[in-house]
Amino acid sequence: MNGTIGAEAMNDAKNSTRSDPAGAPPRPGLVTTPLTQRFWDAANDDELLIQRCRDCGHRQHYPRNICTGCWSEQLEWQAASGRGTVWTFTVVEKPGHPAWAGETPYTIALVELEEGPRLMTRLIDCAPDGVAVGMDVVLRPTRDEQLGQTLITFAPAASD
Repeated sequence: MNGTIGAEAMNDAKNSTRSDPAGAPPRPGLVTTPLTQRFWDAANDDELLIQRCRDCGHRQHYPRNICTGCWSEQLEWQAASGRGTVWTFTVVEKPGHPAWAGETPYTIALVELEEGPRLMTRLIDCAPDGVAVGMDVVLRPTRDEQLGQTLITFAPAASD
């Protein structure tokens, strides 16, 4: 497959407007597994879950079958506080999929949670030029009606 099909789709998406979601291509679907299903169910309840090892106490995200601290299989789900700090970020100006072309620019950040794990997320309620490494952020889940799923997003703590 040559790159012209993707380029045409990107141009079509750029020429569509945000106010006309019917003209935008559909977003890629969410992939869940038996391991991640509890995480996504909690997200639908506006809650962020991380895993905690019962043997060593290590906390981790993304969901795994074993503890990355001691390799134990004794993991449980724990509600995160929803507070964190921007560890690093990037501003997306050219989306990787045409479905997000009408939303650019937007900010993707690696947020270090108060509990320790870091997670990739979208920052909302903040202009890209207002984001800084070290900025305090809070959980602000966003419902994506097309996906039928609440997504884990964060916003500046000041806008809380």
